[in-house]
Amino acid sequence: MEDINIYWVTIGVSLIIILSFVYNAIAKKTNIPSVILLIVTGFVLGSFITIDQPKIKPVLEILGTIGLIMIVLEAALDLKLKKENMPLIGKAFLIALLLLVLTSFGIAMVIRFFNDVTIFNALVYAIPLAIMSSAIIIPSVANLSHTKKEFLICEAAFSDILGIMFFYFVLDSTTMETAGEITVSIFTNIAITLIISVILGFVIILFIQRVEAQVKLFLPMAILLLLYSVGKLFHLSSLIFVLAFGLMINNVNLFFRGGLKKFISAEGFEELLADIKLLTLESSFIVRTFFFIVFGMSITVNGLNDITVYLMGLLIIVFIYALRLGVMAGLSKEQLKPGVLIAPRGLITILLFFAIPEELQIATFNPATLLLVIIVSSILMMVGLIKYKGEDEGQSDNHGQPLDTATSAELQEGATSVIPDNLTSGTADPTLPGSDLPSEE
Repeated sequence: MEDINIYWVTIGVSLIIILSFVYNAIAKKTNIPSVILLIVTGFVLGSFITIDQPKIKPVLEILGTIGLIMIVLEAALDLKLKKENMPLIGKAFLIALLLLVLTSFGIAMVIRFFNDVTIFNALVYAIPLAIMSSAIIIPSVANLSHTKKEFLICEAAFSDILGIMFFYFVLDSTTMETAGEITVSIFTNIAITLIISVILGFVIILFIQRVEAQVKLFLPMAILLLLYSVGKLFHLSSLIFVLAFGLMINNVNLFFRGGLKKFISAEGFEELLADIKLLTLESSFIVRTFFFIVFGMSITVNGLNDITVYLMGLLIIVFIYALRLGVMAGLSKEQLKPGVLIAPRGLITILLFFAIPEELQIATFNPATLLLVIIVSSILMMVGLIKYKGEDEGQSDNHGQPLDTATSAELQEGATSVIPDNLTSGTADPTLPGSDLPSEE
């Protein structure tokens, strides 16, 4: 520690953040996922800096956990629960659930084929690889049409939450003897967590609205981190806390109805909601940046010399996209382009991989397989976005005329970012979520 120059560390941290902004700009222009650029940057840095691998794992776990909370909250704050949106949200949930289960067992068979392990042990490794990365999807789909963007954000958020629940339920099932016990445990856990989440959501919203201190935006974030950590200690599905809070504060008029509406003041709520969205967006950006940089630094060249990595990784990719094509073709054909190729793996995959207990770890499984799946799935997403963009720009009717006015307007709406630009100006927009709050009268 005595040899560390704090000024060089400060310079390095600052340059990484600046580079991440540059990578985001490159991603918007080229559709090259910024996550790939961050991982490559971390790998290059790791070639010049000596890394103590055992010490880097806790850093990744801390960054990953905070990033996970920020990402789920970011997704929840982008969902408006309107009657007309419910079919889309329901379809996204069904597809996310089906793909999670089918892909998990498909990948488990691949892992079992290459490693002499039980199907249960293979499933523990397969679940992280079956989960889509909302950390990559949310910033990548900002330029899609409104409906496609909303569907993919919903699906990614559900994939994260359901995948993490599935992973920990499988781990907990080692202490249970029958399938009945596992089923009862799952539904009991979800029911208890949902009830607690809604109650705490009401309490937090009422509390932060009455805090008069100038510095108060990090308060709800600290409360969510506390609730998440306490929930994990009691083996609850803690991400439901985060999801519930995000949905409730973004749809406050839906939850605070009847006699409850008198506890919410419309005045200033839009500004508070806009500030929380902006803080969440900025925080998740910083955490994602350093998570993937540190992950890149942890990669060793030796792991990439194994032919098994490429064979197993490519088979896993085939299972992921073949099943995705089949399910989406059957349930949501309108989302096939470019949705079938938007299924990157990332932060959740890495985070859960590090959470596998030592007694369930597979000695013959090469971690470089994760890197291959993450990079290939991100490249396929890039190809899908570029191809769809080209088709979208070239769309016309049978007479070669441009799209009709309604469709063009929808595309322009989809070209906006997840967080509208006017959030940074502090001005209220009547179209923002929360602007239809009930009056005090």
